[in-house]
Amino acid sequence: MPFFEGIFIDMKPIIEYQDYRAFMSDYYEERKRTSAFSWREFAKIAGFTSPSYLKLVCEGRSSLSKVTMGRVAQAMGLTGYEVTYFESMVQFGNAKKDSVKMVFLQQMQAMARDHKVRVIDKDAFEYYSSWKYPVIRELAQMMPGAMPGEIAGVCCQEVSALEVRKSLQFLERAGFLRQTRENTYEQTEKNVSGSKEGLPIAIRSMHREMGRLAIDSLDQFSSDERNVTGLTMGVNREGYERIVKELTACRKRIIAICSEYSELTQVYRLNLQLFPLSRDVKGKEEA
Repeated sequence: MPFFEGIFIDMKPIIEYQDYRAFMSDYYEERKRTSAFSWREFAKIAGFTSPSYLKLVCEGRSSLSKVTMGRVAQAMGLTGYEVTYFESMVQFGNAKKDSVKMVFLQQMQAMARDHKVRVIDKDAFEYYSSWKYPVIRELAQMMPGAMPGEIAGVCCQEVSALEVRKSLQFLERAGFLRQTRENTYEQTEKNVSGSKEGLPIAIRSMHREMGRLAIDSLDQFSSDERNVTGLTMGVNREGYERIVKELTACRKRIIAICSEYSELTQVYRLNLQLFPLSRDVKGKEEA
């Protein structure tokens, strides 16, 4: 826990954070609660001339840099691994590419494990790391008593019996499946959960993998086994938002249809994809 000029800051450990702005905000609020502390003083201690700079950072209107993050860490009284963790948080928060974010998130998770803090994104990342987990989770419930080799045999993508066995062990350990008797499973009601910073990266990873499988399905299956359609259209922002709401409602109706059937025989994947093929032409004219 941070100290500053003999003042003890009663906060949860830094390795329970993944958002550096949230950590800085909590630090500021705790200092303000226990002393006459201001954004001006915080900025001055960190060596910034602008009295509102750190306030803007915490509000998401500005960002720390590789040059300034060390000064802020020192101003908050961080030492040792806390400084390294804070700098990883800053670079994670500032990164634009998922591949870069992943590097720093993994650094943070490693430090959290080393210091005995539960890594809340670990199960989510593993679940979304491969098509195997959601598919095997569905098949395990459909095939009571089936051996791992039998489950592997009905998967359209190549997977070994050993991989299925390990997947079942993970799904049970993480609480996504419950074994009721030998080789017989039921799904729990547990959703895949993680932090608001880490979970979107994991989900985007799954979208990429499922998108690749969708492309493969064009050659792998006949047209009576798969439905792949598309529409290229012109829209404005209002139209886009209406379409997104319609897709959300459609997805919910599809979930309701699936819940009507108890005798399930196959696992399907539905990708709903709406993405731009051009930039905003009006915005370009105004620029």
